Amino acid sequence: MTDLSQPGAIPGAQAETGVPPPLWLLAELTYRCPLHCAFCYNPLDYTDHHRELSTAQWLNVLRDARALGAVQLGFSGGEPLLRDDLEVLVEQAHKLGFYTNLITSGVGLTEQRLGNLKDAGLDHIQLSFQDSTQQLNDFLSSTRTFELKQRVAVALKKHGFPMVMNCVLHRYNLPHVDKIIEMALALGAEYLELANTQYYGWARENQPQLMPTREQLVEAEAVVARYRAEHGERCKIFFVVPDYFENRPKRCMNGWGAVFLGVAPDGAALPCHAARGLPGLTLPNVNDTPLREIWYESDAFNRFRGLQWMKEPCRSCEEKERDLGGCRCQAFLLTGDAANADPVCDKSPFHEQVVKVVQRAADASTSAAAATAREQPIVFRNDANSRRFAAASGAANVRGDHGGQP
Repeated sequence: MTDLSQPGAIPGAQAETGVPPPLWLLAELTYRCPLHCAFCYNPLDYTDHHRELSTAQWLNVLRDARALGAVQLGFSGGEPLLRDDLEVLVEQAHKLGFYTNLITSGVGLTEQRLGNLKDAGLDHIQLSFQDSTQQLNDFLSSTRTFELKQRVAVALKKHGFPMVMNCVLHRYNLPHVDKIIEMALALGAEYLELANTQYYGWARENQPQLMPTREQLVEAEAVVARYRAEHGERCKIFFVVPDYFENRPKRCMNGWGAVFLGVAPDGAALPCHAARGLPGLTLPNVNDTPLREIWYESDAFNRFRGLQWMKEPCRSCEEKERDLGGCRCQAFLLTGDAANADPVCDKSPFHEQVVKVVQRAADASTSAAAATAREQPIVFRNDANSRRFAAASGAANVRGDHGGQP
């Protein structure tokens, strides 16, 4: 009998395939969410994917992923607290030996649920804020949740959870980075993730409004460096620079099909968070295909795995094993072909696309351009907008439209 308490329990799989097992499972339990964030990474057409795996189906996913070798498990969404069976899933994950993390807005995280999750074996919680001010936090999520989030943060400490505070950064809140850090320190966060917006999903739709200037990033990095020097032992601060301001791409998910395995609410298996947006990539579903087969044999997980898929200039680049070609979703969004060199790289023939986006952000910082930019309202994540995008996507598919330039 397979011992599910031990990672890599399927004997010989790596030796047979040359592919290591997945280490990180992201369980996107639902696309439902009380927040309407303008930078959400969920697909624009999430209303077209409204079915959710049952409790029993999720339990099977957890068992199969642990047998494959996954050791870290994130419960995400949408808002995972909207699932009444969250405690059941956490308890089973704990018994299987996963290190478990709840990624939440805090909405619905009552004292009772905190206690239940603690008893079930939840290891840690990542709580999101949108800003250090009530006005901007509530505007960016299109909700009134700032005071609730602060109460939840206090409750997390009361129940003894290690806490990661997450704040997505962009043009609006980068000038507040010092206040965001001060808030994290005051609330007792052990870790603060300052994740600059990556432009997929809803953030891509709002890119003209969210993209910062290079000067804003430089100033924010200097602030972070100062706080790290002063409070490095008290709170670990992570600052992730957005890809568009780099000259070399990052390893996407540490390599396609190398570490990360995501499962969407409807059971679609994802090689990365945004893979659902890649045309021509048929995502296997855990309802139809065993997880082992999905990881080792499916076209979706093998399409950009390793180095053989690369075109020039990546194929002959001496740095290809360092960045593994960068981000496939970014390549598609900016060039129309997921196999092209990531335009973030200044060796890419499409790098000018990234330069133009950054320049537009700089231009928009002038008063005249800013007035023009304000004429384009932020598109918030909600069901009505999702249905609109789904309808537009369906019409584009009928016409045969693919790809696009920024």
